Amino acid sequence: MLAVTWGCAGGRAAGPPPSEPGDATHSALADDDTFQPSYGKPELSRALINERGLEAGAERQLGDLEARPSDPATDDQVRVASADLAVRRRFIASLEACEATGRWCPPRLDDPAWAFDPDPDGDRRVEPPVTAVLRFDLESWRTLAAELHGRACACRTLACVDSLGVAIDQLEGRPMPAVQGDDAASTSLTRARECLFRLRGRAVIRPVAPAPTDD
Repeated sequence: MLAVTWGCAGGRAAGPPPSEPGDATHSALADDDTFQPSYGKPELSRALINERGLEAGAERQLGDLEARPSDPATDDQVRVASADLAVRRRFIASLEACEATGRWCPPRLDDPAWAFDPDPDGDRRVEPPVTAVLRFDLESWRTLAAELHGRACACRTLACVDSLGVAIDQLEGRPMPAVQGDDAASTSLTRARECLFRLRGRAVIRPVAPAPTDD
């Protein structure tokens, strides 16, 4: 029986999503992390079913590519497909950990559209495709940081992971000086980077065994 308690009000998960405990830098926030996702167990279960189906489709696609005669174009497609499959599997692992223990829960379960080339022409800055207003006052900065957290943890491709890391670095220095050190925004960015860290495979997502119950 799963040891996750789901709140009755709003379907919120009881457990927070601390970062990978094996990495000291990225786990500094873990003990005090009180973030709770807005979805409940039914939504999480449906997301897992959907993601596993997409994983199976990606595995078949990769197998088909690997069966083709080797050439530079095909080899590049294999590389991209293999990297994307690995990211999706890590995303699924985070959902499984969330379901089993309430840990590593992403803020959102959808797959928000994200296509960002930080410097397509090599000579000009391109704004990341965020929905938050880029005013960089306190309210907008907190909203933007929360959006970056949600988008980072929802990545299913390596291109998403890499470009979101660039977007965070690009946007982090732009808030007004008076709000650059805001705790809420800084916490969101720390969590975003923790998700990217795990999705890149630089930390293993280890679901903690569910606690025994009396049922």
